Amino acid sequence: MKVCTDACVFGAWADIENAEHILDIGAGTGLLSLITAQRNKNGKICAVELDADAFSQAKENIENSPFADRIEIFHSAIQDFSGLEKFDCIISNPPFFQSDLRSPDSKINRAHHSDSLTFQDLLKAVDKLLTEAGKFNILLPVDEGTIFQELAEKSGWCIRRKLTLFHQNGKKPFRTLMVLVRGESAGFRAVNSDLFIYDEDGKTYHPGFAELMKDFYLIF
Repeated sequence: MKVCTDACVFGAWADIENAEHILDIGAGTGLLSLITAQRNKNGKICAVELDADAFSQAKENIENSPFADRIEIFHSAIQDFSGLEKFDCIISNPPFFQSDLRSPDSKINRAHHSDSLTFQDLLKAVDKLLTEAGKFNILLPVDEGTIFQELAEKSGWCIRRKLTLFHQNGKKPFRTLMVLVRGESAGFRAVNSDLFIYDEDGKTYHPGFAELMKDFYLIF
């Protein structure tokens, strides 16, 4: 699996500061766990990945990183995973396409389609594994994000922060990033913002993107 820009943005943006026990659901090759470990100097991270090849690659990437002593990787479906204690922060870039055409490659299907982890399954797992005051960070395509937000709010979750990601101004948004918490007090308002990867020329990185990614992209 390639390192995707949206996943890098998610890792840099997610609300993981001051969290002591962090869970990465659907860790893929370990990208989010590694960015999280770079940002949070004291947090212990548990990464869970179902696909055997991705798990193997994540394990190798973690072992060869400066953060190997703070990241533990498990080969498991999150539905079957049971931590020894609850987590105060969860991050997830889950299989997200609800209805798009399947690829002939079964591994791509597992990585990009929700058959192995429905939104209902994900919400149930997060509810079980997250502390009462914990934060849940998720990255989804825009349409799937709308569906997920509706399901989450019906289950008692509230959006604390939301970022809409665009390739550039004038283009349609392509990703939604959210931080969810259990029901907030009356009158609470979520913080909503937009981020553009490129300026309007489609080539120059937008200053907001450069500022967010400067600790992770060598070009900045």
